[in-house]
Amino acid sequence: MLKFDVQHSSAVRTTEEREAAAAGPLPPTLLDQMQRYWQAANYLTLAQIYLRDNPLLREPLRPEHVKPRLLGHWGTSPGLNLVYVHLNRLIRERDADVIYLAGPGHGGPALVGNAYLEGTYSEVYPEVTRDAAGLRLLCRRFSTPGGIPSHVSVQTPGSIHEGGELGYVLAHAFGAAFDAPDLIVAAVVGDGEAECGPLAGAWRSTAFLNPARDGAVLPILHLNGYKISGPAVIARDSDADIAAFLQGNGYDARFVEGDDPRHVHQAFAATLDWCYDRIRGIQRDARAGGVTGRPRWPAIVLRTPKGWTGPKEVDGQPAEGTFRSHQVPMADIRTNPAHLAQLESWMRSYRPDALFDRDGTLVPDLAALAPRGDRRMSANPRANGGTVLVDLDLPDFRDYAIAVDRPAVVRRESTRQLGKLLRDVFVRNAGAANFRLFCPDETNSNRLGDVFEVENRCFVGPGLDVDDHLSADGRVMEVLSEHLCEGWLEGYTLTGRHGLFATYEAFAMVSASMTVQHTKWLQEARNLPWRAPVASLNILLTSTCWRNDHNGFSHQGPGLIDVMLSKRGSVTRIYLPPDANCLLSVADHCLRSRDYVNLIVIDKQPQLQFLDMAAAIEHCANGASIWHWAGTDDGGEPDVVLGSAGDIPTLETLAAAWYLRRLVPDLRVRVVNVVDLMRLFPARHHPHGMTEAQFVDLFTADKPVVFAFHGYQRAIHEIVHGHPDVDRIHVRGFNEQGTTTTPFQMVVLNEMSRFHLAAEAIRRVPRLRDRAPGLLAECDARIAEANAYAREHFEDQPEIRDWVWSD
Repeated sequence: MLKFDVQHSSAVRTTEEREAAAAGPLPPTLLDQMQRYWQAANYLTLAQIYLRDNPLLREPLRPEHVKPRLLGHWGTSPGLNLVYVHLNRLIRERDADVIYLAGPGHGGPALVGNAYLEGTYSEVYPEVTRDAAGLRLLCRRFSTPGGIPSHVSVQTPGSIHEGGELGYVLAHAFGAAFDAPDLIVAAVVGDGEAECGPLAGAWRSTAFLNPARDGAVLPILHLNGYKISGPAVIARDSDADIAAFLQGNGYDARFVEGDDPRHVHQAFAATLDWCYDRIRGIQRDARAGGVTGRPRWPAIVLRTPKGWTGPKEVDGQPAEGTFRSHQVPMADIRTNPAHLAQLESWMRSYRPDALFDRDGTLVPDLAALAPRGDRRMSANPRANGGTVLVDLDLPDFRDYAIAVDRPAVVRRESTRQLGKLLRDVFVRNAGAANFRLFCPDETNSNRLGDVFEVENRCFVGPGLDVDDHLSADGRVMEVLSEHLCEGWLEGYTLTGRHGLFATYEAFAMVSASMTVQHTKWLQEARNLPWRAPVASLNILLTSTCWRNDHNGFSHQGPGLIDVMLSKRGSVTRIYLPPDANCLLSVADHCLRSRDYVNLIVIDKQPQLQFLDMAAAIEHCANGASIWHWAGTDDGGEPDVVLGSAGDIPTLETLAAAWYLRRLVPDLRVRVVNVVDLMRLFPARHHPHGMTEAQFVDLFTADKPVVFAFHGYQRAIHEIVHGHPDVDRIHVRGFNEQGTTTTPFQMVVLNEMSRFHLAAEAIRRVPRLRDRAPGLLAECDARIAEANAYAREHFEDQPEIRDWVWSD
């Protein structure tokens, strides 16, 4: 037997204390029941991985009973099952409100098995009955075509965290705990997962958890020693080093270690009781006397063998407690009689005949161990957040409109208006406490600072006199980690609340993979009628590539647009509002929406305002429109179409149209602006897409189109594919040219300046072929002149810098 111990993080326990802990709080009968329940969960885990038939071994195991493809991971599952059965006891005895987040990858069969044992699985999937036939179907669904994945996926009742891509469990856990005062989020952290950067940063979330108003996160660091083929780094650390690490992150760690199940049961039960009492004590003190400092929250470090209770050896090699039990300890069951016999022996060691009755139903004394109703972790309403979602009380966005008497004359910071709206969203929803703003220390920088008139930055810790709007009660969540901002918001929305994540455009790519995973979650959730719609994940990208001229190339990158375009149209939306009034209209729509990932891209710098509020609302409703006031086609057929999507591309497009009026007065130009990027898709590819007739109405059937785009040019070519004659569409956008320079020099570097666009239009109109050389020379001269001025004066020419529309 391995060393067994329960210890404080700060001191070694005496022998007498060890013996007392080993005795534990579980009466013999309950200990025996919990051991058997754990065996039932382990058996179901194993059956899902291996079996297609004969799920209760009511006949000798034969090769045809075994799946031809063995998927899923056994190694982490016994530990996940152990934690589950103990949390169930805590819920029953304390009436605790608990949800379970499984961080280790491929823990799906464990959580599915537990959801089945407590009845929720059969409630949401009635065909999976609580008998032998249902068990057979449960096994046949797991990791098979048309079935369910091997992770704790969206199809798993009680899950808000899939555990497929590692490193996010604590971020999701803390997001779920914010503004949920009675909730305890048990977050199992795998020792391999603990090596991930997002997870390492998420330990610091204790600095943002307010015990007076929030729930609690109970991290359970599960150390079973190995990844797929190598050791987990933290698992090789000493208890003292792990305790010091956790202490430095705000935790009081308690250690449970062993391979004797009954001793571990007692130790874990005692430790879990202590953790619960400590959590409620911290919250009770804060709710009675206020938050006086950052508490030291409890955490559990659980050391058990990998693949615990599995085969000790396979083919003469050690299995249990080694990397060899990470996935499936024996993989060639159907062709290897010795392995078939070993699998049968292993499965029968759990005594399924004593766990399930003749009908295949869990025996009554074990079924009684599961909590009832909504207290079951697989049925907790917070884990199906749409069931507890309350609509935001939103102000009328029209009240924040900028007066636009003439287009492209007034300059304002567009995101400043959004900040005013968000300020009032906080006020109107203070009682519901269901809205937060997440931002990597850039709220003021992104011109959203009006929220600080009514709300503070959240920080639970020592304060200084020089702090600015800092309070433990704040709901503006500023932390210099895009992973944490995104992960917190995901956990917050999936458990029934609303929010916005605002960040610099280039660094949204830091958490882009998390965004992808969330879109996949929402996509699958739409196929499950029992999953109620949740608030959309709203991402605002500002400090964009075109106006990060002061930061330089490192801050210039619009790549998240491309990432989002690759996802299914049923869940993704991309909006490029050109001005403040369009931004307000888009933001109102996004804050009201459900089950989307909404990406909004607009810069924070002062910019020209184009549309009054009525026109902006109509434009956003259409998604794309002809701006007749900017064109010279008089409603007829143009020679060329100038299209744009994005604030700076729109500015340069309008300036190009204005310039062409003077350079080529007889040229008939149409100006089209796109605010909903998905509108450019063919209707058959996206629900927001255009029919062929609609596309032709905007862009004509055969005239050249010069399109200025906020992001990479390839995105537009991809989107419009399938529309009539798309070879005539010539896109200018960001082409990875950037530096610390002036705003106009940025568009010149990427050949998207007004003069580049004008030149491209001239080249593409056949009837200008004879005049083109002289006209193009004029455009080139203007570019050269602008370059020379910027190099000489370190700023753009006044006629460019201060350009406004004039008729």
